[in-house]
Amino acid sequence: MTDPAFDLGPQSRIVAELAAGVRDDQLADATPCPGMAVRHLLGHLAGLSVAFRDAGHKRLGTTTDTGPGDQEPDITPGWRAELPVSLAELADAWRDPAAWTGMTRAGGVDLPGEIAGAVAVDELVVHAWDLARATGQPYEPDPAALSVAHTFLLAAAEDPDRGNGLFGPVVPVPDDAPLLDRAIGLSGRDPHWKP
Repeated sequence: MTDPAFDLGPQSRIVAELAAGVRDDQLADATPCPGMAVRHLLGHLAGLSVAFRDAGHKRLGTTTDTGPGDQEPDITPGWRAELPVSLAELADAWRDPAAWTGMTRAGGVDLPGEIAGAVAVDELVVHAWDLARATGQPYEPDPAALSVAHTFLLAAAEDPDRGNGLFGPVVPVPDDAPLLDRAIGLSGRDPHWKP
């Protein structure tokens, strides 16, 4: 699904830049994630950055055992300084070819390293879109990351055991729409969502 040499760094930096552009008065605003305000989305990004960092290093424990629905994510007082660091650490962990091999765990689920890496990429691409849409910021994902995310989401949508999409029912998008719109539709979001 992905090349072990795939670098999550460019997409991680894009997420960090979007997070830095969030104003304090936007933290309670709605996002495309049902029931999640901007502050919760940022908290989710912080948590998944640490979880997938540790999954990449194969340091299994509390951070990799906690499922995404186990607790409501939220920001911490130091989130502005902490999130870019955890995003950079996430990218660094997956620069090691060993991260992409063998088994690991994330969100309480055991899975092959290659799949965990693809999930991490997908999370960064889709949630960056969520954050950009919720806060009115422009968003151009890393093209390589977008390609990986689209491939992953397409496979999930076509999996008969999973149902219709990874995060919710697929939103139909024309075949000639931009790749980002098609990926977002596969994620169960409306590419035309606005606050």
